[in-house]
Amino acid sequence: MPGMPGSGWQVMASFRRDGSVTQQKLKPGTVKRIAGYARPYMRELVLFLALNSFAAVIVVANPLLLKSIIDRGIVPARTGIVLWLAAGVAALALVEAVLGLAQRWYSSKIGEGLIYDLRTQVFGHVQRQPVAFFMRAQTGSLVSRLNTDVIGAQRALTTTLSSVVSNVISLVLVLITMLVLSWQVTLIALLLLPIFVLPAKWVGRRLSRISREQMQLDAEMSSLMTERFNVAGAMLAKLYGRPAEEEHNFSQRAARVRDIGIIAAMYGRVFFTALTLVAALATAMVYGLGGSLVVGDTLELGTLVALATLLTRMYGPLTALSNVHVDIMTALVSFDRVFEVLDLEPLIRDREGARDLGRGPDRPAGPNPAAGPGGPDAQTGLDAPGDGVRHAAPSVRFDHVRFAYPSAEEVSLASLESIARTDTAPGREVLHDVDFTAEPGQLVALVGPSGAGKSTITHLVSRLYDVSDGAVRIGGEDVRDVTLDSLRDRVGVVSQDAHLFHDSIRENMRYARPDASDGQIHAALEAAQVGALLADMPDGLDTVVGDRGYRLSGGEKQRLAIARLLLKEPSVVVLDEATAHLDSESEAAVQRALRTALAGRTSLVIAHRLSTIREADQILVIEDGRVAERGRHEELLLAGGLYSELYRTQFARQDGRRDGLPDGSGGPDGLPDRPAGGGADGEAGGRTAEPLGAE
Repeated sequence: MPGMPGSGWQVMASFRRDGSVTQQKLKPGTVKRIAGYARPYMRELVLFLALNSFAAVIVVANPLLLKSIIDRGIVPARTGIVLWLAAGVAALALVEAVLGLAQRWYSSKIGEGLIYDLRTQVFGHVQRQPVAFFMRAQTGSLVSRLNTDVIGAQRALTTTLSSVVSNVISLVLVLITMLVLSWQVTLIALLLLPIFVLPAKWVGRRLSRISREQMQLDAEMSSLMTERFNVAGAMLAKLYGRPAEEEHNFSQRAARVRDIGIIAAMYGRVFFTALTLVAALATAMVYGLGGSLVVGDTLELGTLVALATLLTRMYGPLTALSNVHVDIMTALVSFDRVFEVLDLEPLIRDREGARDLGRGPDRPAGPNPAAGPGGPDAQTGLDAPGDGVRHAAPSVRFDHVRFAYPSAEEVSLASLESIARTDTAPGREVLHDVDFTAEPGQLVALVGPSGAGKSTITHLVSRLYDVSDGAVRIGGEDVRDVTLDSLRDRVGVVSQDAHLFHDSIRENMRYARPDASDGQIHAALEAAQVGALLADMPDGLDTVVGDRGYRLSGGEKQRLAIARLLLKEPSVVVLDEATAHLDSESEAAVQRALRTALAGRTSLVIAHRLSTIREADQILVIEDGRVAERGRHEELLLAGGLYSELYRTQFARQDGRRDGLPDGSGGPDGLPDRPAGGGADGEAGGRTAEPLGAE
């Protein structure tokens, strides 16, 4: 708008917003909750609104000074008055500039402070959600809540609120001033208002539709780039020889973004052209009518100039206020969407009165069959392999456990999923009366066909999920009665796909123990067979492992994950397919690292290597969510059940024989047979056995 720099953009932004937002219903108490977030900034908010009000007064003061310069200075030829009033105009401009800086300071302080408060609260709350939440929620939608919606919410306390206050004050003062100066000209100006507002609304509706489509196309293009630019996506495109096709696919999406951008730009120009034309028409009519009144000596020349200036400052606030309900609802809905996430209670959380899971008294760790004699490392404080001192390993007890995965409505929000959920019914039961005990220091192996429920059992130990019936007890304590922090401190997990952050080896290790010294980190790396690898790296612990650790091999990543577990020093270890897909050399190194990790600790292992199974103190054969068989390796073979069938199937893959056990002294993993209850299987090299049963 003429005379109001930037106001045209604000008006257009207002009309571009989706008008359908006004049809949405806010949850009761939303406004009260918003006031709670505003309370810490109440002093700054009051000063901010006061500055906005003062700035709105200046909108009227400036044209009145111009009127006085003309009528009291120029027309009667009083140079002194002209100079004094011109100095007043300059001083007013200086005050306006200072006000603008002060407004920006308070606006930034309130807005950025509110964004910080909301972002940190939402991030912390989302971090406390269970794994099931992240399995359903779309990552992009979550990020949008922390970015787009949080920023939209802060507009309610800065942009929208200040705009409403300043526009209302400006409009009231301008209309009163114009009516006082000339009611005839003011009436003509108001009669032209529909010609100004209606085209703006018509173009604004189309701009809103185009903006929605533009955001959708931008999101699709960004999603494509995110998928193709990560290591896994880039590798897949190269392995399948699809770079040209990917480039063509991207160019098509980029072309759609380009085309919609051109359309949006043209509609924006039409909007501005309409505003300019109507404003020019109104100004022409004011000068036409006012000029005739000046010629007839019924209106002063300065008054006419003041009216024309005030006119340009009336249409902007009027048009903005005509769409203010959309602005307010847009900001409130953004708050509501943030509150929707904050109101989703984590399914897995500390009970009231939860206590720490006790570590128990110290006791000798006992001999480690995988290493020679040793003791606690005096330099690092880590338990060295051998006859050192270790915290007592607790028992792990599954007490008639039943489990069904939670329904979608218990763990997620439809608005965070790419497709709104329809599966609101509770999940079917996947574990049925699972009952076993892993005694302190024992290694329990879980075997069985894919989908039998092995991973689900391991997830319950670290309380990624809660049981539907029965209990999981560690050291005799129900895991639901202890704090999550103390439980995660006692339980260490290494999964098949060890995740590493795009950071240095040191920071990835310290994720398990933030206060660990470099000496302790080196000791853990040596114990996990990563010392030689680290020595070959020029940056040592400062070596960046890359996105998800892709600069390392699969075996190196697994050993680094085991080293991280050793640094944590848990008393219960869960291995979920930790060596399932490694080559024989990497698997041998990982197995050596695992001997250190499992020594003296209670361990649950989803076993895919026969060497691990043969060493187990107890083997649980899981089938259809039940413990179908249990015992030691030789006992289960002689029983002739499912375990024997799985064993013979594996032996047939290796040796081509389907009947009986192999002749000779070698076991199916290339290692010497040993009696039940034996120690380690000797050297770990040459283990090329296929999995006993894929998970």
